[in-house]
Amino acid sequence: MSYSDFTLKRVKEELNVNVIEDRDLFSYIQEIQISDYLLTTLKYNVPLAMAVGTEKIRSELIIANVLLEVRRILDNKISFFSGVNLDVDKEKSLTGFCDFIISKSQEQFYMSAPIITVVEAKNEYIAGGLGQCIAEMYASNIFNDKEGLHLPIIYGAVTTGNTWKFLKYEDNTACIDLQEYHIANTTKIVGILVEMVKQNA
Repeated sequence: MSYSDFTLKRVKEELNVNVIEDRDLFSYIQEIQISDYLLTTLKYNVPLAMAVGTEKIRSELIIANVLLEVRRILDNKISFFSGVNLDVDKEKSLTGFCDFIISKSQEQFYMSAPIITVVEAKNEYIAGGLGQCIAEMYASNIFNDKEGLHLPIIYGAVTTGNTWKFLKYEDNTACIDLQEYHIANTTKIVGILVEMVKQNA
């Protein structure tokens, strides 16, 4: 059992997380200017990633580039990890790999607290990744607390690369944004991710 086994039903029943699904969380956030490099990269990468269609290539060609743009905008003051192990509590099945993690620490040689945001990549089915993402956010909160670097809010996203759905975890409650954002609106997606980091600054 690992993060990938969690459904929304399981996070409610086994982790006792309250899940709210009817909040407009991030539509107020302003779009942000992105680099010509990201625009050019996505213009080339997105059609290819969609054509190949695997989770791995979407992660490599789309999601990683979006998250690296966030790091660039924030002057490399955050760290960014891909495919890292986050074993927090084996008895609760809070083990396994997270697709992407953003940490407030600038340490890049190893993952350190506090974790700000987890991003879960999915091939097609966004809803199927929500339980997994919430379990990872829940575990990130425990990880931060164990390191003595508690953050009141942990953010998350489930994405196919093409479509992005954002979440917020606070006080044992996970809120799932009503909205979904398309990669064509990259300035909004990056704006939301940057704001997530700033709100935990």
